Amino acid sequence: MSRVDPASYHPWMRSFVLALTGRDRPGIVAAVTGVLVEHGLNLEDAEMAILRGHFAVMLVLTAADELDESALRSDLERVREQVPLEGVSLTEVPALDASVDATHAISVYGADHPGIVHAVAVVLADEGVNVVGLSTRVAGDLYVMLLEVALPASLDERRLEELLAGVGKEQGVDVSVRATAGDPL
Repeated sequence: MSRVDPASYHPWMRSFVLALTGRDRPGIVAAVTGVLVEHGLNLEDAEMAILRGHFAVMLVLTAADELDESALRSDLERVREQVPLEGVSLTEVPALDASVDATHAISVYGADHPGIVHAVAVVLADEGVNVVGLSTRVAGDLYVMLLEVALPASLDERRLEELLAGVGKEQGVDVSVRATAGDPL
C-alpha cells in the first residue's frame, strides 16, 4: 500500500483506539506505526509500557473519513502474526477533546498484597477524583504505586490526605500526596 498524502489528512473526521499486547522485543513500535503511516492515521495520544515481559500499547488515532478500515485491520492482523503479537484490538470511538491535567501525585509504598489498588481506587472514586495515570511495580516484597489524579473542586488536598491515610492504615502501606500544578510525574 502506498503512503497517504499528508495534505489530504483531516484529523477531526474519525477517531480510533488501538490496543496491542505482545512479548517484549525490539521492533514492535516500528512495525505497528509503519502500518499506521501507510493508512494515513495520526497518532495523537500514546501509552506504552513493559509489564512483566509483555509490551502493552494503547494508542488514540485519527484518520480521514475515506480510511479503508478493512485494509487497515488486515494489515494490523499481518503485523500481529509477523511480530508476533498476542492481541490487537482496533475500536472506532467518538472524537473527544477531554484532556485532563493532573493536579496531584499520589505515591503508595508497602508490602505487596492483593487489594491495594482497589482500596485506593474506591476512595478516589467515592470523592469524584479522576485518575489521570497509574503505574505499579513489585520489587521483591515491596509494592509501589504511583498515581496522577485530578481533584474535583469539592475536594481539597488536606481532605484527600486524610482519606488516603485511612487507606494506608487499613492496607499497611505508606501513602503520600503532593500538588503537581499540572506537571506530569
